[in-house]
Amino acid sequence: MRPIASIVVPAHNEETVIAANLRRLLAGTESGEFDVIVVANACSDATAVAARTTGVRVIETGTPGKPNAIRLGDAACQTFPRVYADADVGLTADGVRALVAAVGAPGIMAAAPVPQLDLDGVGPIARRVHRVHDALVAPGRALAGVGVYVLNEDGHARVFPMPDVLSDDGWVHNSFAPQERVVVPEAVSVVRPARSVRAHLRRRIRVRKGNEQLAALGRTAPQGRLGLRALTTLVTTRKVSPLDAGCYLFVLSLDKSLTRLRGRGAVAWGSDSSSRGPSTVAVDTPADRGSAG
Repeated sequence: MRPIASIVVPAHNEETVIAANLRRLLAGTESGEFDVIVVANACSDATAVAARTTGVRVIETGTPGKPNAIRLGDAACQTFPRVYADADVGLTADGVRALVAAVGAPGIMAAAPVPQLDLDGVGPIARRVHRVHDALVAPGRALAGVGVYVLNEDGHARVFPMPDVLSDDGWVHNSFAPQERVVVPEAVSVVRPARSVRAHLRRRIRVRKGNEQLAALGRTAPQGRLGLRALTTLVTTRKVSPLDAGCYLFVLSLDKSLTRLRGRGAVAWGSDSSSRGPSTVAVDTPADRGSAG
C-alpha cells in the first residue's frame, strides 16, 4: 500500500529508547502504512542497529547536528504529509493518523500533538516546576516543544530548506500564522523533560541561543511574556499549588541570576546529557519551548 505519511526520526545516541519507541509507533499499522526513516547522526552507540531491528529504513551519517539529520531524512521521504519526531518521544499510530488528517483540512499546513510529560525519575523541585510551566503555556501551545510536528506539502515549502538552527521546532512554529497551524488533541506525544534543576539550567543556555538564532533569521514569534498574573490565576484556581508556584519562581529567578553572572564571565557551563528533550521549564514565552537539540 502507499504510505499515508513519511516519518523522519533524527537520532543521536538513543539506543536505549529508540527501538521501543519505534515499536510503539508501528503497533497496529498495516504493512507499508508509514514510511519511517531513522537518521542516526554522529552516534557512538548502537542506535542504528537498534532501529534496524524494527524494520524501518536507517540512514547513518558521521555529521553531527539535528537539522542536517532532518534534511537527510527529508530527502529520502516517499510522500506527504511528513512527520518529524524526536527519537526519545513516544507517539502512536493513531496519533499519526490524527495528525495526518489535521493537515488535510483547508488552510492548515502544520500540526502537532498535545505533549504528555513523563516525570518518572524527575527530581521533586524540577517536577513541580515542569508542572507549573506546562499549565502556563498550555493555552498558547502549538508546534514547539512537543517533540513532534507534521507538515503537508504546502507547509514543507514554507519550512524547507531548513537552516542549521538549534531550535528546529522553533523555526517551524514561527513559520506559520496561528490560523495555519493546529494542535490535535487526539494525538499525544510523551516527552521527557530535564530530570533535575541543574540539567534544566544547562539546557536553558541552548534555548536562549536557539531563540537568538531565530530572531536573527526573522523568525521571532509575536508572543508576550508569561507574567505573574497568569501564575497567580493558576494558584487561585487550584490548578497548581502555592508550593509548585514557589518552586517555579525560585528556579526562574535562579536562571536569570546565573544568566547575568554568565554574561560577566563568572559562571562556567558544561554539557549535561540529562538535559535532552523538549524544554518545558521556566520559559518566558511559549515560543521558548522549542527543543534545541
